[in-house]
Amino acid sequence: MILLAVDTSGRRGSVGLIQAETTGQCTLLEEASLAGGVFSAQLLPEIAGTLNTRDIGKEQLEAFVAVSGPGSFTGLRVGLAAIKALAAVLEKPIAAVSLLEAISVASGLEGSVIALMDAGRGELYAGKYEVSNSSALKLWEQLWTREQLLQGVENSTLIATDMILAESLRAHGLDVLLVGPPSIEAVAQLGWKKILSGGAVSVEELDASYIRRAVPEMSAGVTR
Repeated sequence: MILLAVDTSGRRGSVGLIQAETTGQCTLLEEASLAGGVFSAQLLPEIAGTLNTRDIGKEQLEAFVAVSGPGSFTGLRVGLAAIKALAAVLEKPIAAVSLLEAISVASGLEGSVIALMDAGRGELYAGKYEVSNSSALKLWEQLWTREQLLQGVENSTLIATDMILAESLRAHGLDVLLVGPPSIEAVAQLGWKKILSGGAVSVEELDASYIRRAVPEMSAGVTR
């Protein structure tokens, strides 16, 4: 089966054409990089280019995998809109993958893991997972201040893909493991496992996960 995986959550994005097996194994066939800020102009041409390179028609795509967040508001909207349109036309399943989830699994660690990303404005995206056998069970995903992070981590390994963020937190006495970012192949693998286990989402259900608090909640200091 041929899958199309898309990540437009960050400063740079990626499109991956994936060979997926019923055993759950995924192999990258073709990948295209996307430059941040111009996803809307690049995404569809790059998708077409990866298909043409492998002489694969869009009707041969059997499923779609999309990074649903957290990340850039505009980037996520562009990527998810494209996946929704293709999945609706072709009537194929979609799997949504959290970038925090992908980071947790790609770390290669086992047990309780908290993946961290810089959310700007002095805040952090944090996701806690129980990782086992290349899968992650989500316990929660929240938006934290750095002060909350300093007070709220016990018995979990903290990981980040951003060296600046990791060094900043280490300077405050936290033990943060720097790990490599997940590849589009790794993202596709997670998504494909979800599809095989019945975890696909419909076009209507696919939505971005910004993990942002509403303004009244932020004013009141309430966290989710």
